[in-house]
Formats: sequence, C-alpha cells, structure tokens
Amino acid sequence: MNFSAVDHGMMARALQLAERGLWTTSPNPRVGCVLVRDGEIIGEGWHEKAGEPHAEVHALRAAGEQARGATAYVTLEPCSHHGRTPPCAEALVAAGVSRVVAAMTDPNPLVAGKGLAILQAAGIETAAGLLENEARELNIGFVSRMTRGRPWLRLKAAASLDGKTALNNGASQWITGPDARRDGHAWRARACAILTGIGTVRDDDPQLLVRDVETTRQPLRVVVDSRLETPLSARVLQGGPVLIAGAVDDAEKAALLRSTGAEVLILPNAAGKVELKALLEALAQRGVNEVHAEAGFKLNGSLLREGLVDELLLYLAPCLIGHEASGLFNLPALTTLDDKHPLQIRDLRQVGADIRVVARPQ
Repeated sequence: MNFSAVDHGMMARALQLAERGLWTTSPNPRVGCVLVRDGEIIGEGWHEKAGEPHAEVHALRAAGEQARGATAYVTLEPCSHHGRTPPCAEALVAAGVSRVVAAMTDPNPLVAGKGLAILQAAGIETAAGLLENEARELNIGFVSRMTRGRPWLRLKAAASLDGKTALNNGASQWITGPDARRDGHAWRARACAILTGIGTVRDDDPQLLVRDVETTRQPLRVVVDSRLETPLSARVLQGGPVLIAGAVDDAEKAALLRSTGAEVLILPNAAGKVELKALLEALAQRGVNEVHAEAGFKLNGSLLREGLVDELLLYLAPCLIGHEASGLFNLPALTTLDDKHPLQIRDLRQVGADIRVVARPQ
C-alpha cells in the first residue's frame, strides 16, 4: 500500500509518543496513537504503564466526539482480547473512526491480526506496515518474547581500547567516564531484568540497581550461581526483587537465599551448570521482554557461545591496559579467521570521552 507524506508524519509522531513508555510499560509493548481529522491532530496518547489504559484509549478520550470519521495511527495493531483492559479494537469501532493505520501487526498470538479483523468487519479501512522497522525496534524485546519464547538479551561491557575490562588484581572501577556510566544506567532502566554471574557478585559486590537516571521501577536482578554461593550479605540481595539461578538442588543453601527474599530457580544442564536458554525462557514466562547482561569474562563467553546474545552494548575508553589484563569474552581460540564472530554495527557514537558501540551478531 502507498502511504502519503501525512501518513508518514503522523506515524512518526505516534512512534515518538510510544517511546515515552520506554521505561514503564513492561511487560506490555510500548505503543503510541495519534487521531487525525482533516489533516489536524485531534487526539493523541501513549501506553504509560501495564494495567492502565492503552494508547488508543488516551487518544480517543482526548478527541471526544471528533473521533468519528477520523484516522487512527497506531504503532501496534489494536488489541482484540480482554486483558487488564478492554479491547482497543472495539473502542475504535465504538468511537466511529473511519480508518486505522498500524505500523505493525501484533506478534502476540492472542491478537495476531484479530484486531485488524474486528476493524475490517465493522467497515473500517485498515492498513499495516508503515514505519514497521522503527516500530519493531521499539518493541524488540516484546517481539522476541512473543515469537521466540525468550527475551531480547543485550550484553553490556566496558573496556579499554585494547579490549580489557579489568586488571589482573580485579580492579575495574572505573575504566569509562561518568557520561558513559550514566548512559549505561539508561539502558539498564529500559530492561526488565539485569543479569550477572556469581563471579561478578563475589568480585565487585554490585547492587545492579538503576542509578544516575530517573526511573519508576527497578528491574529484576538475576544471578547465575550454579552452586548457590551468593553471600547472604551480598548487596544484590538488597533493594528489590532478585532471582538466583542455580544448578545444584541444595535445599539448605536455597532456603537461606530464600530467607533474604530472593527467588531460587534450579535449572541444571548436563555439565552441572545453569542451563542459560532455559533461564531465559523462564524469564519470558515471567513477562520479561529485555534482559540487560552485565557479567564477567566467563558468563559473557557462555552467552555468546550458546547463541543467546542478541545485541552488544560496548563502551570503549580512550586508554590501554595491556595484554595481561582480563578480556571481554571467554571464547575458544580460533584456527582460522573464517571462524571469527561477525557483527553488524548498528550504532557508533561518542559518549563523553568514551565510544559507544551497539552491534548485533550476524
């Protein structure tokens, strides 16, 4: 279908609105809606928080009676099912809109075209696919959970220009500057869960909370701890929900960790380690769309080797540390460059004094 310049402009505005929910809508998708009549915006809204009205409802309330005969631009197909809120497709029908343009169809099997079908059955003109790539990127974690049964995993790491993350004595704070660290917290804030390993907990004793940027919630903290060795005094066990993923069914250790308020999940693989793919699937079942991994050399390598890393978020500081320092990823030695791990760079920019690279495995 051919879309006009007005169509493009209004959908771009809807995407801007949807982005306002970047940190608050989980586990729901980020959605924006713009209602237009005679070329003028008469109502707009975005989904602000799970359990609260969807974007279409906010826009319809703003438009009132003017919605009759209007065109609705929505970044995701209007929902067709009763969840914590009524179906938006039915609300659009009741309001008497004449046309609905969706950036993309909903990957949720409960919707998946049914919302558009309700509109079409009511005689409303529908179209989909306008700025679809942009809409998909905005909800990449939701799409991943709905289509693959696991969240989108973004692996964040900070290193020197020679790819080193820490000295041999373990010192790693701070390789990058304050601007890069603040930017990293903004990425933490948009995630549903922050993943790390027991090595990082022992070495750095991090809280893994969002700081430096405003947030209305703290993500779930997840620790991969095969032997359930997380110290009861660890700071990660304080300040919000925590899940410890283990591989040994040690009832005594698990009970002690649960006494701190942590959830303990035992997911062993054949090697006696945590089955990482099963862990991600379990997180998806809990409504986790995006996982932000901040781990060490070993867990980073395991996630990459098992094909579970969807995106790399790397901060490179303008310094050199030397070849004996710790590297980024525990990966096996290659015998030929044909076996290298190709990446597609999606974004490259300077953040303060440091360089930020966003790349995806090909």
